Amino acid sequence: MIDFNTVTEFSHTHCIAICAFLVPANLLTTLQTGILTGLNRPRIQVWASVVVASLWATAMIFHVFTWFAIGVVMPPTYILLVMAIICLAINIWAITHPASMMQLIRVAASVVRGTLRRKKDLVIWERRI
Repeated sequence: MIDFNTVTEFSHTHCIAICAFLVPANLLTTLQTGILTGLNRPRIQVWASVVVASLWATAMIFHVFTWFAIGVVMPPTYILLVMAIICLAINIWAITHPASMMQLIRVAASVVRGTLRRKKDLVIWERRI
């Protein structure tokens, strides 16, 4: 059986290392889920990405809760908690309604392409002057 005190002590002792791993892991695996969904990859690939990303998000939530349990209430704890919840929500969204996520990704990509195209046209126009 896992002893809560031991897990909490480990979490507090190695907080910097845990956060240094979990923050990029959360962000990168959630980004991977978004990319796989946007590229309309097979559901099994999206599911695999969601499982891994949800694992990291859940680990971050438990890590933050160990700090809340001893009364540490500071902005970093809330920032990490919100980040983990947002990553978890994005991953759940990718599983429950991938069509709306794909549509949003396509709109965002077309906006970025349009912005880059306008900047390129502006640079070309400035060179002519």
